[in-house]
Amino acid sequence: MQTHSTSRAWHLPLLDRYFAFINRRSAFDRLLFHAALAFVIGAFLFTLLAINNAYVESVPGTGGTIVEGIIGTPRFVNPVLALTRADQDMVELVFSGLLKLDEKGELVTDIAESVTRSEDGRVYAVKLRRGIRFHNGIELTARDIAFTIGLIQNPDLKSPLRGNWDGVTVEEVDDYTLNIILAEPYMPFIENLTVGILPRGLWSELPIEQIPFSQNNTEPIGSGPYRVTNVLRTPSGLISAYELSAFENVARAEPNITTLVFNFYQNEDELLTALRERKISGTPSLSTTALASLDASDYRVIEVPLPRTFGIYFNQNRAVPLRDLAARSALSAAIDRQTLIESVLNGYGIPTTSPVPPGFLDVELETVTSSSSATSSAAERARTILRDGGWKESENGRWQKTIGDDTATLAITLSTANSGVFDATAKAVAEAWRAIGVEVTIAPYEQTDLVQNIIRPRDFEAVLYGADIGRSIDLYPFWHSSQKSDPGLNIAQYTNIDADELLEEIRSTTDNATRTDAIRSFERIMKSEYPAIFLYTPTFGYVVDSDVHVTPFRSISRPSERFANVHNWHVRSDNVWPVFSNSIETN
Repeated sequence: MQTHSTSRAWHLPLLDRYFAFINRRSAFDRLLFHAALAFVIGAFLFTLLAINNAYVESVPGTGGTIVEGIIGTPRFVNPVLALTRADQDMVELVFSGLLKLDEKGELVTDIAESVTRSEDGRVYAVKLRRGIRFHNGIELTARDIAFTIGLIQNPDLKSPLRGNWDGVTVEEVDDYTLNIILAEPYMPFIENLTVGILPRGLWSELPIEQIPFSQNNTEPIGSGPYRVTNVLRTPSGLISAYELSAFENVARAEPNITTLVFNFYQNEDELLTALRERKISGTPSLSTTALASLDASDYRVIEVPLPRTFGIYFNQNRAVPLRDLAARSALSAAIDRQTLIESVLNGYGIPTTSPVPPGFLDVELETVTSSSSATSSAAERARTILRDGGWKESENGRWQKTIGDDTATLAITLSTANSGVFDATAKAVAEAWRAIGVEVTIAPYEQTDLVQNIIRPRDFEAVLYGADIGRSIDLYPFWHSSQKSDPGLNIAQYTNIDADELLEEIRSTTDNATRTDAIRSFERIMKSEYPAIFLYTPTFGYVVDSDVHVTPFRSISRPSERFANVHNWHVRSDNVWPVFSNSIETN
């Protein structure tokens, strides 16, 4: 049998007529017609491309991997025990709390559907989202919240968060509702509701003394945006890397980036080598010196202030010259803070003369400028303050003044930690003071020794200290007269009845405007009396590869909070028309 192949001819009438017409033309006419047609088609395509470029939107794409390098080794990837940066970074990703930060640095609901504070500021009524699950598939309920808080409060566990929950009780209403009750109003308390929640079923059977040694601390299960999928260890058993994968059942939006890998290093040299060899795509762990050495074309450094103030706190009980207001004022004026930041922090800081960290109020309280732009130098201004305050220069160039029954010489012993930024800052301050004729002795101590034997017993004349104020600006522990003695943090032993009243109002008022006014009034008192002099607020520098798109964060209280909006980060982008972009956002 013979097989015949068949073919079907497709006829396009318009094209057929065009070519019939063209074939009847001369060669020159055919060339003109073809050129005209090519021009029309090209113009159409160019116009279409221009329209596309004008209206198309770039949206975050899903997938990809980020590899971070961190100095240190995680031991407690557990929200109630985490203390080191390595621990806190993992906790931020693996666990979720009732509340979390958004990209504006404001608290929003996370696993909570709503949090309502009573008018008297004592009761927080919490309603949970239904269907929230831990990474092991178990549903999260109010019992898990109550268990986590109870574990923090257990004195035998010695949680670093215990002080934040003193006097707090929890009332379970049902599986998805609970009341958190304070003994007295404390407005900064709401920040505590960001603490990560532990799965009760995984921990409740463990005796309290075994919890710090549980494998759950290094192979954690939470309900956060990422779950641990792989743990790499060295031959000696130390964790060398974590691999985390996006969790699809997270309370808020599922992250764009599929995988996060964290490599842990023992020192900065190892970390820098890994960064320059492109083994990691970012790090939060570099010193300001290392940050300044990076090639700006390869990486971005995202800089954000931390709610921490470095200052020098005076002990007027131990040093007669420091009882004099003019002396304390002159010591402050002698320091060019911007120059200090450039020399000590390589520019990664914000100058301040206030106990309130810059950038943490809607309206800034002050602006500090470098003395180099002023009509007189810092040293000249400081000398003028001393002369106007009754201090006189002796033949040997030292400042003296009769204070009470004593003839005081302006001489200071400055205590500090013998490491890093503290040591460099103390030396720079001492140099500025010596330039105006002040006798300065630097007394360096190991950090533990400084805290235990110098700060806690208040055995110093002046001490360089870094105070973590917190994003909520709780100044009470550092300046209220009830906190003068250890374990209070009022290390300057400052006493002022008006200041006490303002600090109590800052803590208790539920009105934001009233609170801001009280903070401003307190700041004015501090600037008039100089119980301490404030130098700068350090900024956190996060190094990230230029291909990684990180949502800017306005303010954070610790470096781990850079992950507060990690679900918005991406390493891939898709170009779509707005109609499709809206569809993606809706889904």
